Parts: sequence; C-alpha cells; structure tokens
Amino acid sequence: MTLKLPRREREVFEILCANAPITAAAVRDRMADAPGSSAVRTLLSRLEARGLVSHVERDGVYDYSPTQAVEQVRGSALSQFVKTFFEGSAISAATALLGMSRQPDAEELEALEEALKQARARAAAQEHQS
Repeated sequence: MTLKLPRREREVFEILCANAPITAAAVRDRMADAPGSSAVRTLLSRLEARGLVSHVERDGVYDYSPTQAVEQVRGSALSQFVKTFFEGSAISAATALLGMSRQPDAEELEALEEALKQARARAAAQEHQS
C-alpha cells in the first residue's frame, strides 16, 4: 500500500507510526507549525475513515494507533521514497543512506553484509536462469 495522503494527514500518520498509541494532544505537540486541536482531531478522523488509524478510549481520552503494522507501512513508504528520489534504485538509496553522519554499529554492518550476500545470490540465480 502506497500512502498518497495530503501533507498534513501524512505528517499525522507518520507521528502515529513512530509514537503509537498516542493522544490527539500528543500528536499536535509533535507537529511542525501545529494547527488547532480540533484540526488535529479532524485529521485523525479522516485517517480513521480511510481505515489507516483506529482509536481506543481510555478514561475519556482517545489513544490512536495505525491499523497496519509499522513494518508494512515502512516498506511501502520506503518503496515510494526510492522510486521518487532515486529513480527506483535501492542501491543508490542505500549508498546515500550510508553517507549520512551517524556511523553504523557492528550489528548494522553485519545486517548490511547479509543483505548484500542475499542480493548477490538473487542476482546470480537470475543470471543463471537467463
């Protein structure tokens, strides 16, 4: 699922994915140039109407969460990001990410090496089939 949401709805959804469960007030506190409380609740209602968000009432306060697993949304969002900014090249995106300031730790480097190993194996298998 690729999220094609208006900017503010996407912002709210991203806040939910990173912080759920979360109240409307807490969402508003995390928004850039936050609109009024009622506008945030409207945005949450729109996301709920789209089936992307649900809420649970606790002591008269609504806690909001995404309805899909964050991993599922992350994959979709990342695919769209790579398509938009890196012409669909995951390798170009990965190279750009590695150039960012924080140094990867040993566990991250091992995961990257394993991913490269698997990519090489897929490429070799595909080449062998041709």
